[in-house]
Amino acid sequence: MKKLLKSRLFSSFLALIMTLGLITVKTKEVKAETEDQIVTSEANIEEENNKAALEKGSVDITILHTNDTHGRVKADSSIIGIDTISAIKKSINNSILVDVGDTLHGLPFATMNKGEDIVALMKLAGYDVMTPGNHDFNYGYERLLELADMASTGLNSFPIISANVIKDNTTLLDANYIKEVDGVKLGFFGLTTPETAFKTNPNNVKGLEFASPIESAKKQVEELKAKGADIIVALAHIGTDESSEIVSTMIAKEVEGIDIIIDGHSHSNYPTGFEADNGTLIVSTGEYGANLGQVIITFNKDTNKITNKIASLIPKATAATQNPDEIVAQKIEEINEAQNAILSKVVGVSKVVLDGARENVRTGETNLGNLITDAMLYVTGAEIAITNGGGIRATINAGEITKQDVVSVLPFGNFIVTKYLTGAQIKDILEHGVKDYPATAGHFPHVAGINFVFDAEKAPGERIVSIKINGKDIDMDAKYLVAANDFMAAGGDDYPHFKDVKTENEFQALDEALEEYIKYLGEVNYSKEDRIAVGKAENPVENPEETEKPEEPKNPVENPEKPQDPQENNEIPGEGNELPYTGGNNPMYLLSLGLFITAIGSLLIVDRRKKAAEK
Repeated sequence: MKKLLKSRLFSSFLALIMTLGLITVKTKEVKAETEDQIVTSEANIEEENNKAALEKGSVDITILHTNDTHGRVKADSSIIGIDTISAIKKSINNSILVDVGDTLHGLPFATMNKGEDIVALMKLAGYDVMTPGNHDFNYGYERLLELADMASTGLNSFPIISANVIKDNTTLLDANYIKEVDGVKLGFFGLTTPETAFKTNPNNVKGLEFASPIESAKKQVEELKAKGADIIVALAHIGTDESSEIVSTMIAKEVEGIDIIIDGHSHSNYPTGFEADNGTLIVSTGEYGANLGQVIITFNKDTNKITNKIASLIPKATAATQNPDEIVAQKIEEINEAQNAILSKVVGVSKVVLDGARENVRTGETNLGNLITDAMLYVTGAEIAITNGGGIRATINAGEITKQDVVSVLPFGNFIVTKYLTGAQIKDILEHGVKDYPATAGHFPHVAGINFVFDAEKAPGERIVSIKINGKDIDMDAKYLVAANDFMAAGGDDYPHFKDVKTENEFQALDEALEEYIKYLGEVNYSKEDRIAVGKAENPVENPEETEKPEEPKNPVENPEKPQDPQENNEIPGEGNELPYTGGNNPMYLLSLGLFITAIGSLLIVDRRKKAAEK
């Protein structure tokens, strides 16, 4: 009987211990959960307070930007239009509107009054600052100075700046400019590509020096910081073309302290920009006013730091939802009326589209390039004609050809010259023209009077494998009368030999020669004629433009991450790398264990009673 009582007491005690254990565990869990909630709540309150303090001292500033419009300020199916750009700028608080060049020259609308109409429209539109590109020197640097003076005087004035264009040991234009917005000082400095020395007529920049953009940028960052600039922005007509010696990414790498580089020259399209070295954001809109760039900068005035930079592009379709600025639109109409009578004159008809697309004329033969060089032969009587693809600026659609179409294709006012060159010099010139193929390059040649084949797999300078004139191999020692435009004749696009050979004669402007030749033909029906072929001398490829070309630069990513294979780390897809679940905060397993032990104890008691009864 005593043994039975002891067993009952033991079982009851064990059950009690288990129950107390459950209560203790649960109490600790509730307490821990409560403490965690208190800590989390306090952290959330602190985070919200910090966020509120940050927002209290922060200001958003929007920089709107344009580049490489080449006189395309009038809206059409693909161009936003400066009247709409003006309206967008005026609709955004704390906004700044800037331009990074190749703006004052281009289409006839710009060239008819040598850039003055473009400056007038930019002032009305509310531009705050601009840096000149190489083509803004096309009227000569003296005219650029006149345009800069027009821009910086009177109502709605703005400066045209560049830190690396030097004359007589000083900058030709103001080097930098500070604009204060809502108490924040934005320091801008301008950079113009050194390629301007040969990417405008060299006579236009005679006496000028184009200093190193990198060294100039270093000086400007120091100077702007000394002036109290909170944010530093480079307006850089530099570009990211592989064929350029200096590109904007090099500037970002070598120069600390530049927050943003607003880029031009290479016509690059970066929808969200990209972060280069030293945390510099590089942005660019593409070309011809198809997009308006936008950078929203969040700046904390308490900490005096940028807390965020967001870049985007406003495309034509989005911009079209904004009503144009009426004052700017009215000014455009005034200019149109003065020009339409001249430019609307029909000069001929084309049965085909005449291809002047940038990506085609800078990489291969096109029917428009053939038409232009044939026109050069027609007006000069030369044996050979060569012109650079970078000078061909537009396509002519099938149908009536107007004077405006002609001037849009050849807007630079270049005239034709003739020079005697040897066969060996002509080969050197063609080698220079194709040295960067398949990259797009303004110095890619278009020709008449000759056919040539080049091997793109050979080293630059050794690519020409065949040159024929009237079906016969060129004589390297003989001299040939060559027609070229005055830009190339003066060493433009860095072409060799031309500037070292005396000029035999000068002729009318390229656009005038083309117009005359179109009138002579009456009806234009041109095609490619395999004047330029890529391949081996024995087996040339007929259509060079069909060779694969590199895409436009995308946002560079040095080490893109590939999607990780879950099996590489023996992971279960969708789950982390935690150890397998073997327990937790749920006390049910303890309760089950307690009930099991209680049941065993009861069975032991029953069994002992039976044995006692048998005795």
